[in-house]
Amino acid sequence: MKALMFGWEFPPHILGGLGTASYGLTRGMATQEDMDIVFVIPKPWGDEDQSFLKIVGACNTPVVWRDVMWEHVNQRIGKILNPQDYYDLRNHIYADFSYMHTNDLGCIEFSGRYPDNLLEEINNYSIVSGVIARTYPCDVIHSHDWLTYPAGIHAKKITGKPLVIHVHATDFDRSRGNVNPQVYALEKDGMDNADHIITVSNLTRNTVIEKYHQHPSKVTTVHNAVEPVGKEVQAISPQKGKDKVITFLGRITMQKGPEYFVEAASLVLKRSQSVRFVMAGSGDMMDRMISLAAKRGIADRFHFTGFLKGKQVYEMLKSSDVYVMPSVSEPFGISPLEAMQCGVPTIISKQSGCAEILENAIKTDYWDTEAMADAMYAIITYPAMAAYLQEEGKREVDEIKWEYAGQKVRRIYENVM
Repeated sequence: MKALMFGWEFPPHILGGLGTASYGLTRGMATQEDMDIVFVIPKPWGDEDQSFLKIVGACNTPVVWRDVMWEHVNQRIGKILNPQDYYDLRNHIYADFSYMHTNDLGCIEFSGRYPDNLLEEINNYSIVSGVIARTYPCDVIHSHDWLTYPAGIHAKKITGKPLVIHVHATDFDRSRGNVNPQVYALEKDGMDNADHIITVSNLTRNTVIEKYHQHPSKVTTVHNAVEPVGKEVQAISPQKGKDKVITFLGRITMQKGPEYFVEAASLVLKRSQSVRFVMAGSGDMMDRMISLAAKRGIADRFHFTGFLKGKQVYEMLKSSDVYVMPSVSEPFGISPLEAMQCGVPTIISKQSGCAEILENAIKTDYWDTEAMADAMYAIITYPAMAAYLQEEGKREVDEIKWEYAGQKVRRIYENVM
């Protein structure tokens, strides 16, 4: 079976959970012997793991004919894309895009991030998808998150193949209900044109049905999973100090509820001074959280690390005694699974999708900072409780595998085909 997937991130260059989920799911699906995946992203860097799929960059796909020699193509993009793929793609330019700004290879430039002109990049991505869909035959098209829905719709119109869209989050999650009408329109259009919709939790499924008016029979939940940790991560053994460490790790944005973490921390510090708090990540609320910690008089017990990636994430987790995810609206949330995998007792909000499948994590309402603080204090105070959550949590998440999620997605493919 051939799947043409459109994504926006892929490890090791990720800015959030979307790239992690895309990697895990495709790896899990690749365990099916007949599964052939072409994964499209705006801008590959050349160091992505392509051992189980083929990555095609929108930025390396020509939309304007250029008469260029093999040597030049190889010199420019040979480390990222086989030059023969470039010529194959060039043979499928389907319209006159000479009015667009392109480079010496006839390709549109992409940032590979979330720039100020994001809507323009989304539109350009959908233009490029037309060339890609004509070049790589597929049985099904799979679009990950709203940024790629227009590309998926275009590919569906060209190929006549069924479109499955994967809702990793909606703008209701990202904005706490203050929805951007342009984003909502793109999300709604993607859902309306999809043959089936995958959501990462029942929480998100309900949002898709109620807020985007989709028929329940069209929407299936496939919970996310977690990648097994490699030997490099297993070997991490950080030195721990005498103080306990309680960690928030994620984007410091209103969706993630960082202010509730700071407020709960201030309550814990009224009961114990032998604890430190870490807010690892970056985001538009970071300065406000630094100010809030100062306002509460706990700045000397608070550490802001900035954005962490790869091995740094696991070094931080393994240095922690408690992990907390106080998200206001979390479609799923892979980071608690990663923490539990490292044997870190975990507290999550009841408003998170992963709360639907995790039994051995403590769950509180995101707004209930007293309950959150009680849970933090209990874990750092009672060794037996911490040991139970460490052992049972790890045992639980070790059985939550991407291979199983991939099998569910395969069944959805077969149904729409």
